[in-house]
This record gives sequence, C-alpha cells and structure tokens, in this order.
Amino acid sequence: MSDSAPAAPPVRPPTVRARTDHDLDACTRVLTTVHEQDGYPVNWPEHPHTWLTPAPLVAAWVAERDGHVVGHIGLSRADATDVAPGLWAARTGVGAETTAVVNRLFVSPAARGHGIGALPVARATAEARARDLHPVLDVVESDAAAAALYERLGWHHLATLDQRWSPEQTVKIRCYAAPATR
Repeated sequence: MSDSAPAAPPVRPPTVRARTDHDLDACTRVLTTVHEQDGYPVNWPEHPHTWLTPAPLVAAWVAERDGHVVGHIGLSRADATDVAPGLWAARTGVGAETTAVVNRLFVSPAARGHGIGALPVARATAEARARDLHPVLDVVESDAAAAALYERLGWHHLATLDQRWSPEQTVKIRCYAAPATR
C-alpha cells in the first residue's frame, strides 16, 4: 500500500473536429457565455443555431477540451456583406471569389489561455487553402483579444473601416488576410 495520492488523470490536449448538428446546443451555450462576458457577437442573434449556420457556410468545426465543446469556427464563401474579400481582391488583383471567410470564432472564457483559439483558426485556414481559396476575415475593432490572436498568428491587417450593419448601426471593423503560403 502506498501513501501517495492517486495520479491525476492525464490531461488530453484540446482537439478540433467537424461540427455536427448535434453540437449546436453546446455551441449556443458557449456563445451565450462569450456574449455575456465579451459582447460577442455584438448583436445577439434571434436564432443562434441559424447564426452559426449562415447560408454561404462551407464547413464548421468545434474545439473540444476534456470531451466538452469549448469553441467554434466557421468557413464561408464570401457574400455581399463581407468587406475583407473585396479588400484582398483589390490588393492582389484577383477576384473576391478566390477567398473564403473565416467567421463565427469563439472560445469559452473558461478555456482560454491554452492555445485553443489558434487550433480552429489553423483548421479553417487549412480547409480554405485545400479549396484553393485565400482565408480572410473581419473582426469588430473593439474585440482587441481577437485582433491580437490573428496578428499573433501572422494574419495581415488590410484595413480598418466603418461598416453599416443597419440604418441605426455602424460598426468599425478590422479586416485581415491570412499570411501567404510559402
């Protein structure tokens, strides 16, 4: 018989996997916590499941830690409301249709500080590149933590501009493009 305490179970590293419809409730719970703490999304969606599955969605993933959904990311085709694809197209001389928009990234506040945010960004970026598309995104300027993440990951700031979300709401957004592949 040993006097030592039992060994703690090994900590499994966080993982990223394809999101399924069965994950939407867990994603909504995490999104609710993120919105309450960070104000993301700026405007709470009337139907969070629909917000997580926008029409031009190509793919979506969840980040898991210890078997629990702690984050989410989506990859969409550009639509008329996206500014970053046009900025990238103007800068590079290619069409906006050559881009994919990384969107709906959020990580549970309780799971932050473990590199979890970088994992889904890497997965979405890899998927865009596999489709021969250049990843771009925008982030509300007030979300300094998100902007810092993208800049840490080497994303290039394209511009900061005002975007009209409704007749009553104009929001300042920062647009980014993923670094070029080598």
